[in-house]
Amino acid sequence: MNQDQQYQECIEASLDCMNACNICYVSSLKEYDLAMLRECIRLNRECADICDLAAQSMQRNSPFLKEICELCILACDACAAECGKHEHDHCKACAEACRKCADTCRQMLVVA
Repeated sequence: MNQDQQYQECIEASLDCMNACNICYVSSLKEYDLAMLRECIRLNRECADICDLAAQSMQRNSPFLKEICELCILACDACAAECGKHEHDHCKACAEACRKCADTCRQMLVVA
């Protein structure tokens, strides 16, 4: 896989993760036990914003790309761990998207 393909794969994973986090955020707000999902909701917002930043940074070849990818990995790992604690379908989908995004960002660190 060449560098352009790796960038594109990571951009897509970041945007997919942002969307999954946003869906999980909105869906969690509709759940009965909000207190149980408080940390999930908070991390959904953080992770979505950071994934959006990561995608934009890759698109414009930011000089801070390595640091932004490292931050994205931290946010995705934290969100995946929290969403992984819950049985809701939206949490499971979010956790999976976060893990994929973190993995593609780790691969980006090699080429960035």
